[in-house]
Amino acid sequence: MSLKSFLAIAIVGLAVAATAEAVVAKDELVVNLVNEPASLDPHLQWNPDSYYVYRNIFDNIVTRDDAGEIVPEVAESWKQLSDTELELTIRDGITFHDGEPLTADDVVYSVKRITDPAFASPQLGQFNKISDAIRTGANTVTLVTDGPYPTLLAQLVKLSVVPAHVVEKVGKDAFNAAPIGSGPYMFEKWDRGVGVQLTRNDNYWGTKGVFRTAVFRAVPDAATRVANLQAGTADLVVSLDSDIAQQLNNAAAAKVLSVPTERIGFLNVNSQTPPLNNPDVRRAVALAIDRQGIVDGILAGGERVLNQMATSSHFGYVEGAEAIPYDPETAKELVTAAGVKDTIVFATAPVFDQRIVQAIQQMLIEVGFNVEISMTDMANYLKTSQQPGQENRPMLSFGGWSCACQDVDGVEFPLMHSSSNWARVNDPELDALLEAGRSTLDKEKRMEAYMTVQEIVSANTYLIPLFQAAAIYGAAKGLEWQPTANESLFVNRMNWSN
Repeated sequence: MSLKSFLAIAIVGLAVAATAEAVVAKDELVVNLVNEPASLDPHLQWNPDSYYVYRNIFDNIVTRDDAGEIVPEVAESWKQLSDTELELTIRDGITFHDGEPLTADDVVYSVKRITDPAFASPQLGQFNKISDAIRTGANTVTLVTDGPYPTLLAQLVKLSVVPAHVVEKVGKDAFNAAPIGSGPYMFEKWDRGVGVQLTRNDNYWGTKGVFRTAVFRAVPDAATRVANLQAGTADLVVSLDSDIAQQLNNAAAAKVLSVPTERIGFLNVNSQTPPLNNPDVRRAVALAIDRQGIVDGILAGGERVLNQMATSSHFGYVEGAEAIPYDPETAKELVTAAGVKDTIVFATAPVFDQRIVQAIQQMLIEVGFNVEISMTDMANYLKTSQQPGQENRPMLSFGGWSCACQDVDGVEFPLMHSSSNWARVNDPELDALLEAGRSTLDKEKRMEAYMTVQEIVSANTYLIPLFQAAAIYGAAKGLEWQPTANESLFVNRMNWSN
């Protein structure tokens, strides 16, 4: 063979290898998150970076389609037997990633696990109306609630089914480190501080993913996430703001995807800790914040100012709720009259938009507060936010809350009922109203309760709603995916086109 022929064959071989490598690369979806998951156990944390990953590992009792409608998943159908009993028919043919079948017993176990106060799930407030789960047939489970629970089905959208035989054998910590579910992707490995790799479940009962692997990497800096997308080392990046998303407007290989969400941007105020245990001081905090300025001047991504802890898509949204004025002069007067001297610690984490955190800090300083930002990683932020005893939780923190349930019960109960490990409020009248709102199927009575809740929250400034959030993503041009209001990243609902 001549040297010329050998080189020609070698070049063709290299081209074929390069083409094959390109195909393989497209077989892997790379997602840049802000942080690594705080947990891969679906009954523990429910923060976005955890949910983005573990929701692909597990099936839930029911789910939502891309239009937001509740549709079957593990439960193929359901029937309301009475005001306090919901019968679920469990789908046949689902297997966990270890090959064992998912049964009605696993559903019962999962419900009892997440509702066990001793397990102390941060999600408990969304499921603690469930008093029992009973296997009533080979493939039926009846959920019993301690009174009518109008949002039960919507909450079951978030309840993942775990394998009882695995969790019982290995324990909570080992299961979190190497979870086994029944979802469209299987856990492969977790490089702490770097990311998580999942592998497609080729035996999945439902829609199978087109990507062989999905890699979720922690990339705290938004500019780096965008640079990775433009360089082709990431296919999807989350949590962009409107400023940095503009860099992708004319990008050859990337695009911007956005959607209005159910998520509420808000300021959590600890009414159990001085000086914020003074209602006038809390009111001063609210009056000092130019919320419209934040929406128009900082965010500018389709967000909308909110005057209550609900969006118009939530049941319990109060039409015509009293607006929260921007009145820095009155705020100054209230701060001076209260003689506020203490430093207010403002807790935050990298996942939150620090432009907002810093703007709020400056607005509060301008009316006389001494505000110090405390930045921690997300895992420690969550741990601090849920410390035992409301008085031990952060004095002030900016957050975004979505229940993915389109009902204010999923927002207001966990954030304001004194029993919740998220709450920084202790008001018996408010507790009673929140309990009433989730304990009747009568929509008019529920609405009456939530209207009064809004009045009490507004009068006492227990929480400060800021805006309805928009989710902004960056995606490779070849990625076909429709973001949804509930902010889920279902990898098996994504496709790739060249």
